[in-house]
Amino acid sequence: MYLFTLRAKRVNLKRTKAVAKKEFYHLVRDYRMLSILLFFPVFLLIIFGYAVNFDVKDIKLSIYDNDRSILSRRFINSITSSGYFVIESYLTNSDDIDNTISLKKAQSVLFIPKDFSSEYYSNKESKIQFIIDGVDGNTANIIQSYANLVTNEFNNKISSELLLVKGKKQYIPLDVRSIFWYNPDLKSTKFLIPGLIAMILLITATITVSLTLVREKERGTIEQINVSPLSSIEVLIGKTAPYLTLGFLNSIFILIAGYLVFDVEVKGSLILLFISIFVFLIAATSIGIFISVLVDTQQVAFTIATFVSLLPSVILSGFIFPIESMPIIVQTITNITPAKFFIEILRGIVLRGVGISAFWDQFLYLLIFIFLLLTVSIVLNKRKSIDT
Repeated sequence: MYLFTLRAKRVNLKRTKAVAKKEFYHLVRDYRMLSILLFFPVFLLIIFGYAVNFDVKDIKLSIYDNDRSILSRRFINSITSSGYFVIESYLTNSDDIDNTISLKKAQSVLFIPKDFSSEYYSNKESKIQFIIDGVDGNTANIIQSYANLVTNEFNNKISSELLLVKGKKQYIPLDVRSIFWYNPDLKSTKFLIPGLIAMILLITATITVSLTLVREKERGTIEQINVSPLSSIEVLIGKTAPYLTLGFLNSIFILIAGYLVFDVEVKGSLILLFISIFVFLIAATSIGIFISVLVDTQQVAFTIATFVSLLPSVILSGFIFPIESMPIIVQTITNITPAKFFIEILRGIVLRGVGISAFWDQFLYLLIFIFLLLTVSIVLNKRKSIDT
């Protein structure tokens, strides 16, 4: 009564091709669904690519300058010329600081005390203060880093000028310079795009495969398939082949869109990349097959497929939240989603340009995931068929 049985038959390519052809015609006739499957993934990539962005630009800064000296004005000018901050307002009363932050008129307030310049030129420690809105911890840390960077640059510049007046040269015993590889501009989009690709492909492949297999049950045509000469493997290959092909086309469109819109260029082997995508799509379709074994209606299949593909791929895959910082128990649970392994492969090929030696273990985990899930699906279906 069900789709999967352990019938030991050879795979007949003609029968498999006939099933795939029938499923392809069904997909083409439903032009609305086909257009969604072809263009919606690219649309999602563009929307998420712009929306999910951790870069902090044009930080709104209010200034309370209680010193009003040449030095304080030079410091303010150095902040505006850094490109990180945008002056939102100048405060005239210290009481306005609380309102500025609490009402979100600015993300940070620069407080310059009255004796700022006098203490600086007296070789004393001059104190300034950046008051930062700490509700969003990630943004607050970035603002703090920018503030420290601007302050250090200004401090070095002024110190050099003072030493030149005295006829001395500034001596820096240790000159530290950081070089960023693979993402020199530190754009969060380049880090997130591989995760978006994995999430979109997983969701579309899982949902479409689960629905197409359950549809046969819902319409009662599964009975005809069971009494036909078709073996289980022929049905599976024939049913999933059009959607694997469609998912492969989607991946190409997504990679092109990522390059054109977000300047994400594939630095590694394209052949290795497409092989990895194909294996990942098989893993995604195996989830759809597993769901089709458990449920009998398309509505339930859609709900479960959305839940098991969307949430784990966002929360547990390393797409946004680093797995290394999670508790050990949660790190173990992350293995339930193939997106975790595929994202590591994608970031290795697309961003770093490395070969399979750098992520062979992730590739192996994907193959193990496919084997285990398909095995469980066949065993569960066999038990259900015996019970009926």
